[in-house]
Amino acid sequence: MRSGTITILSLLFSLHLFGQGVTAHVNPFIGTTNYGTTHPGAVLPNGMMSVTPFNVMGSEKNRYDKDKQWWSTPYSYENSYFTGFAHLNLSGVGCPDLGSLLLMPTSGELNVNYDEYGSGYSDEQASPGYYSNRLTRYGILTEVTATERTSIARFTFPEGQANILLNLGEGLTNESGAWMRRISDTEIEGMKLLGTFCYNPQAVFPVYFVMRINRQPSASGYWKRQREMGVEAAWDSTAGKRKLYTRYGRDIAGDDIGAYFSYQVVEGETIEVQIGVSFVSTANARENLESEQQGFRFDEVRAAASERWERELSRVRVTGGTDDQRVVFYTALYHALIHPNLLNDVNGEYPAMESDKVLTANGNRYTVFSLWDTYRNVHQLLTLLYPGKQLEMVRSMVGMYRESGWLPKWELYGRETLTMEGDPAIPVIVDSWMKGLRDFDLETAYEAMYKSATTEGKHNLLRPDIDDYLKLGYLPLREKYDNSVSHALEYYIADNALSKLAAALGKKEDAALFRNRSLNYTRYYSPQYGVFRPILPDGTFLSPFNPKQGENFEEVPGFHEGSSWNYSFMVPHDVPGLIRMHGGKRRFTEKLQAVFDEGHYDPTNEPNIGYPFLFSYVKGEEWRTQKLTQELLESYFKNAPDGLPGNDDTGTMSTWAVFAMMGFYPDNPTEPFYTFTSPVFDKITLQLDPLHYGGRQLEIEVVRTGKDARYIDKIVIDGKRFGGYRISHEQLTKAGKIVFYLKER
Repeated sequence: MRSGTITILSLLFSLHLFGQGVTAHVNPFIGTTNYGTTHPGAVLPNGMMSVTPFNVMGSEKNRYDKDKQWWSTPYSYENSYFTGFAHLNLSGVGCPDLGSLLLMPTSGELNVNYDEYGSGYSDEQASPGYYSNRLTRYGILTEVTATERTSIARFTFPEGQANILLNLGEGLTNESGAWMRRISDTEIEGMKLLGTFCYNPQAVFPVYFVMRINRQPSASGYWKRQREMGVEAAWDSTAGKRKLYTRYGRDIAGDDIGAYFSYQVVEGETIEVQIGVSFVSTANARENLESEQQGFRFDEVRAAASERWERELSRVRVTGGTDDQRVVFYTALYHALIHPNLLNDVNGEYPAMESDKVLTANGNRYTVFSLWDTYRNVHQLLTLLYPGKQLEMVRSMVGMYRESGWLPKWELYGRETLTMEGDPAIPVIVDSWMKGLRDFDLETAYEAMYKSATTEGKHNLLRPDIDDYLKLGYLPLREKYDNSVSHALEYYIADNALSKLAAALGKKEDAALFRNRSLNYTRYYSPQYGVFRPILPDGTFLSPFNPKQGENFEEVPGFHEGSSWNYSFMVPHDVPGLIRMHGGKRRFTEKLQAVFDEGHYDPTNEPNIGYPFLFSYVKGEEWRTQKLTQELLESYFKNAPDGLPGNDDTGTMSTWAVFAMMGFYPDNPTEPFYTFTSPVFDKITLQLDPLHYGGRQLEIEVVRTGKDARYIDKIVIDGKRFGGYRISHEQLTKAGKIVFYLKER
């Protein structure tokens, strides 16, 4: 069933769900501070389109100063100055991009000056697929919802003149380069350049759009605003009237351009606006719009969006826990399903990776792969609960290699941003294959992984500093802030994953090569400090050295976005070796516990988010994992705008909470296993995919000896006591019922 096309039965069902079902437990405002960088806008699961309130460029008293402040998403809960709805947005990222195509309703005399037409707002409401507020300056009720590739807005006006503005000249980053064309009195089409994610000027791409309005305007036109000279002339439909905008005919191009539509309305009158987008062409944007919305039917689109979210989120049903815990859980699952996103249009066309070619996908093509973050848990969650999507994402990655010669690292709408570290597509692809998702071109995938793991640096896009790694087995500190230790640790994880795939495929020499490489992490261990320490080109350790340096995200030799403490246990592929390196189980446990006791653990960033689960590799110390995961959930995940510990990183932080609250976590992305911890809820039911897992239903039940019972006494699976605290993916997906018996310590 296409978005926007729903049966009467499903419409009634969805209308009933407003405030009902699991979607009632989603609070899209969680994480919407500038710290969490999520947004409350309308989006479908992994949809191309998101439509989001834009409030980060100005206030009624103090205008936004681009030289003093930057924002990575279009919305921050602390702000209250609305300048439109942005179409196409990122959620939970640490660098700005997109946040453009700003749609703004106003009332009264027309004003197209972005610095002047904004408004405060009140009565915010948000639920999956829907957002609404009331503009206090104008008395306008705004509402937006979305399909996979389109949006629809409904504005309810006071009596008088109503205006609809589409501004292509403002956004979060690259604001230069746009054009528009008038198709009719109620339709325009155009293109806007976006990109430069994390200040990467090569990662620029066009987005095409078609906008339609459901009413004939009394006046309409363009504006072109020179940044230093004010408003110039443009096309105006009001023949015989004062022509402020007459110069450019039916087409307009430039940097700060926009279109307006004006109406005379009575109190309570509504105007609906649709926007379809495409990364291929305006023709495809129009086809997307016509396919996913038949006419202007806001309530039906909203109902379909709610039903879609209900269906996706209902893969997991929880009972017990507090109201806030259920909200935290379902909002975290909601955030985990925002990215990656569809890239192909309804006709299958999409822009090829790093080229101007247009190709046609067999199935869905995905984009927005923040892999340094998501390789650790998001793709494992998708593999478990949404394997069909994950399989298409793996196919998308392999397709990117065919088109550009390299697997993605941090891919954004067909452009490689080269943000963050490592070779993170490898563990994602290997993990998916080891868990049974094998319907992709494995030969090409292996070729791609082998290429990035062996190609010398001057030719290696993903591992540009690989030459030392190939020669020495580690990366020495060649420049003061070259992140050498962080790079090497990520390469070790990727190579270990590749070694396991090579072994499974019978490639014994490759398996030995990559496994041996992956164990060179011990080179960085400093017995003096008991942590990893950068190595100089002459083979000696960096001195002076402060293992705490970098805890506040300042630049530090050898490490990226963290201190040595945040990286020194990031060896998920060889925890037994890590234990030996530290001098045995007791010393390992003491050192790892010191990370938490002495404040070295950073819940806001990825390298150490698996640390709490490492205790479960030491017999008798598993209780520490169970204690820590519940304490971290209580401290950092809340039903509040600041309810995430840091940037959500396209769902990674939220996914940590989802797994931890269910009672198991994929702490090693190179193995198809999960580590148990204490579930939060009394009962958790996972509905597994029929095609990949036979439609099994996994029921997790918790039996407590008292209200403070949070430590695992025993685990029983299908009536048999389970030995140990790690379970394979196959065992988990074939289980019918897992019972955790919890006790007070």
